[in-house]
Amino acid sequence: MYNTMGIIFTGGKNNRLKELSAERSISAVPFGGKYRAIDFALSNMINSGIRNVGIPTQYNFHSLMDHLGSGKEWDLDRKNDGLFILTPYLSEYGTGWYKGNADAMYKNLTFLNRSNEEFVVINQGYAIYNMNYIDMLKHHVDKDADVTISCRYMADFPQEYLCKLGIVETDSDKRIIDIQEKPLNPKSNFVSMGVYIIKRKLLITLLEESAAHGYYEFVRDILVKKVKELRIYSYEWKGYWKPLCNIQLYYQTNMELLNPSVRYELFMKNGRIFTKVKDEPPAKYNEEALVRNAVVADGCIIEGRVENSILFRGVNVQRGAVINNSIIMQDSVICENTSLDYCILDKNVVITPNKQLKGDKNWPLIVGKNVVV
Repeated sequence: MYNTMGIIFTGGKNNRLKELSAERSISAVPFGGKYRAIDFALSNMINSGIRNVGIPTQYNFHSLMDHLGSGKEWDLDRKNDGLFILTPYLSEYGTGWYKGNADAMYKNLTFLNRSNEEFVVINQGYAIYNMNYIDMLKHHVDKDADVTISCRYMADFPQEYLCKLGIVETDSDKRIIDIQEKPLNPKSNFVSMGVYIIKRKLLITLLEESAAHGYYEFVRDILVKKVKELRIYSYEWKGYWKPLCNIQLYYQTNMELLNPSVRYELFMKNGRIFTKVKDEPPAKYNEEALVRNAVVADGCIIEGRVENSILFRGVNVQRGAVINNSIIMQDSVICENTSLDYCILDKNVVITPNKQLKGDKNWPLIVGKNVVV
């Protein structure tokens, strides 16, 4: 796919993940012990041979930019092509913010015009999956499609989750004949994964036409309005895919990493997932430590008990502390004789001695960043 470039959207301003997305975009939310959500979309592009990637950012992007850096962990710190972080240009009057993802691409037409690739892969940085886009591109070419959308049947998703996604309807040839963007009453569970393939020159034409009419959204204002005019096809993906649409899905997706088959599919099957490297010593388990069915990252020191949990880098679990069914982020300290069950702790949280915090499987208790409890 060396004839293909990529664009990754990082999400707008929202509180879908409660305290976790209050100071960072959802794409920058920590995941799985040492990763960020955007690592999956970016690694998928690298594993597919894409070496020219633009990332439009808007709200709370400091954490994301710190994580991405020059892109060297993804082999994108190069003289030709590489990683381009496309921040909004703010005028002295406060204007210049992106009004939607189509507007973000239109305001960065220079990036698209200066690129030489024939195709563009557009995806979202908030979904957890491991996919090589080569087969999807072959499908796009074979169908002579204008746009190809990667889709998946989500039979295990309740309606309140489907309402946060795009629902597509196809004919017998897999051509999309209708798109519902975040409908109140979804017609089916065949959803758009937010991954699109389109020719670069066609994308530029559609963006210019959209801007001329004052439209700002790629799906709502371009794909939905032109579903009968353009040849839009679906590409069915049957592998693992979870969007971080709400805190329940965030918690559930992290917990599913405790399943070896899920870990294999996400981190090995279709290529490795790369992330920012931090030099940490191996995790240290003292004699009193008891750890069962847990993901424990580098730099952790464990003297207490940890079961069915995800521990990020540098977590300190002191003697007598008990952690069950919880997600503990980087550099948090769980002091002596503390009990945590169904909790999500953001970075640098300190739980003082003898505290008991308990949430629920469907509503985990969240503690924000840099908080002392």
